[in-house]
Amino acid sequence: MGLVIPVGILSGLDPFLVTIVAVVGNLLTVFLLIIGYEKLQVWLASRRKSKPVANSKRSNRAMQLWKKYGLPGMIMLGPILIGTHVAAFIALLVGGTKGHTTLWSIISIVLWGLAFALATAFGLDIFGRII
Repeated sequence: MGLVIPVGILSGLDPFLVTIVAVVGNLLTVFLLIIGYEKLQVWLASRRKSKPVANSKRSNRAMQLWKKYGLPGMIMLGPILIGTHVAAFIALLVGGTKGHTTLWSIISIVLWGLAFALATAFGLDIFGRII
């Protein structure tokens, strides 16, 4: 989303439409992840039996965010630090409820979508004034 919105707006597409499509698309995929979490958890557990679990930079960063800021902080910072889907998945993995993860994901995705759209539009306005 952080790349899609600026690229869409800079390509000349309608900023409102680009923002709506990016936000809705991101929300839908996060909702699918949250809804399918139990099935994903079973699948991951079956894979872990045969392979050792490796800690990635993203999962370590997410755990640090969780410990420091809790669910709201991790989900709100997720889009710029670890990604919305990774943040939602790890929130569920470490004990966040589906309801709270969904609520904070909606808030985060909408606010970040608006922030990216406004920053891009404001940047274009400043750029136009300089020339």
